[in-house]
Amino acid sequence: MGAKTRVKAGRKRSRRGSVTTWLLRILKGLIAILILMHVYALALKWVPVPGSILMMQRTIEGEHFRRAIVPLEEISPNLVTAVIAAEDTRFCEHRGIDFEAVQKAIDERQSGGRLRGASTITQQTAKNVFFWNGGSYVRKAGEAWFALVIDAAWGKRRVMENYLNTIEWGDGIFGAEAAARVRFGKPASDLSAYEAALLASVLPNPNEWRVDPPGPYVSGRVGTVQSRMGVVARQGLDDCVLGR
Repeated sequence: MGAKTRVKAGRKRSRRGSVTTWLLRILKGLIAILILMHVYALALKWVPVPGSILMMQRTIEGEHFRRAIVPLEEISPNLVTAVIAAEDTRFCEHRGIDFEAVQKAIDERQSGGRLRGASTITQQTAKNVFFWNGGSYVRKAGEAWFALVIDAAWGKRRVMENYLNTIEWGDGIFGAEAAARVRFGKPASDLSAYEAALLASVLPNPNEWRVDPPGPYVSGRVGTVQSRMGVVARQGLDDCVLGR
């Protein structure tokens, strides 16, 4: 082998070694991020959620950011029942992901129906706390995994508490307490059944479906949510949170 050939071979090995080194560094970085996210998730069982990517996004976009963190005991049970009725009636039954709802959505789609969401309150909480808005498969996979993690680690009451303290209600308003004070001029603990149903009715599109004033669609949806609230209460579908 000539000198030039040896030099070229050496350069190729060096480039391959450099690529391998960078790939290992990236892999180690990703593993470290995943470990830190899981440690963070466990810590949030006891400490308040300090903020979210969406909250940062709204601030950067120039919206007036409003949020107040309160314990679940200071949020009206009406709102707990309302969001379960509107968003996830099997909240107390599944373990973070409602596989029955997912399968039903797939079957309906394959039968020619419209594609509908099957996201649980737990999945929405995982998205709000750890990820960003958008439909990428990476985010959806991460959301699904962390829904399973927080359901097991936090329990239902803590999932609901963090959900109600991080959900957006439009116009840079995050959390039940801020929404109740801005929309109705009262603390979240005093929300009536109608007010709770109204807040739940604009989810998950609070920037398009308005609370003040509610449009025809939202007004019609409020009646449906209130009817479902009665079913949820009678059947104990909110017992894992309210302990009736």
